[in-house]
Amino acid sequence: MSVRHLHQADLARRWNISPRTLERWRWLGQGPRFLKIGGRVAYRIEDIEAFEAAQVRTISGSTREHRPAA
Repeated sequence: MSVRHLHQADLARRWNISPRTLERWRWLGQGPRFLKIGGRVAYRIEDIEAFEAAQVRTISGSTREHRPAA
């Protein structure tokens, strides 16, 4: 069976962010959709990829790199 979800620590490593950032995003209603089962949080791969796709930005006519707020 292939992995179809990531736990908070796994997603934090994937994005090189703190697990606390993911916790804050959940509390604020931001970030990717998640599941909570038996007190554990899991993120479905399809929800992670959809969130990543929604973060893609293009800035034309600017030399600055755009970085979404964390």
